[in-house]
Amino acid sequence: MKFKKYQHIERFGNDEVQGIELGVCYIFPKIDGTNGSIWFQYVHDSERRIIREIAAGSRNRQLSLENDNHGFMKYVIENDNIYKYLYDHPDHRLYGEWLVPHSLKTYRNDAWRKFYVFDIVINVDNEKVEYIPYDTYQEELEKYGIDYIPCIAKITNPSYEQLINQLEHNTFLIQNGKGSGEGIVIKNYGFHNKYGRQIWAKIVSSEFKEKHFRKMGPVNQEGKKMTEQEIVDNYCTEALIEKTYAKIVNECDGWKSQYIPRLLNTVFHDLINEEIWNAIKKMKYPTINFKTLQTLVTYKIKEVKKEIF
Repeated sequence: MKFKKYQHIERFGNDEVQGIELGVCYIFPKIDGTNGSIWFQYVHDSERRIIREIAAGSRNRQLSLENDNHGFMKYVIENDNIYKYLYDHPDHRLYGEWLVPHSLKTYRNDAWRKFYVFDIVINVDNEKVEYIPYDTYQEELEKYGIDYIPCIAKITNPSYEQLINQLEHNTFLIQNGKGSGEGIVIKNYGFHNKYGRQIWAKIVSSEFKEKHFRKMGPVNQEGKKMTEQEIVDNYCTEALIEKTYAKIVNECDGWKSQYIPRLLNTVFHDLINEEIWNAIKKMKYPTINFKTLQTLVTYKIKEVKKEIF
């Protein structure tokens, strides 16, 4: 494997991450160090045999002991637990933050010059990678004693206010009484933007004033259920999805993956035609964002018919 630059994290509200808040969102502290990555690469030894060796990179380049980045390469080589992890997971690439002094100076003394993993990817091919969800990689990293950035909140369909509220909960590695960290990163592992890219969002603390901070209850919570989610939960039933699927199978004499768009559109069409009036009456004429509703219907279909996606 060769050096691969980490993706750019978009500011929340940017067109690139429109809709990322629809679904289960994992909220992470954003820490202020320098970006680093670690992976195994394949090289020839003195006898021309192919061997694996550990490699490390900064944000923009591969590192060496002679051309290091604040001692990061030296740190990687000296930590056997990182080598052992990659030996057991040779197709994984670790991305994280090498915490050396940057803009924020309020981190604890024992936090500096350590590597904190914030993402692990599996290399699918030279271009594509697959992000491993936090719930999966957290346990693996703990087995090997590797530091990582913890999830501080897991919220379903968070509101903007709830996300802003998480800024003050980011005290990860911060000295007692020295405020909060740089910001938060929002990850929705089921989200791909309109260009088909899996991408994360961020909110930076310095961009907001005190008036944005409001108490919103416990950190780990279900976001207040939005109108569109309530409609999907109550009216886009498993029976409706299965009925539509069976109808397509019967009409087409079997199932093919190219029928997926038809399934998505037909279920949404039937929901609007058959159930939306009932929903409007029951919910006392709410405001409905039909684009959001269609997105949530798609999520529900993927959940019910996992085997065809």
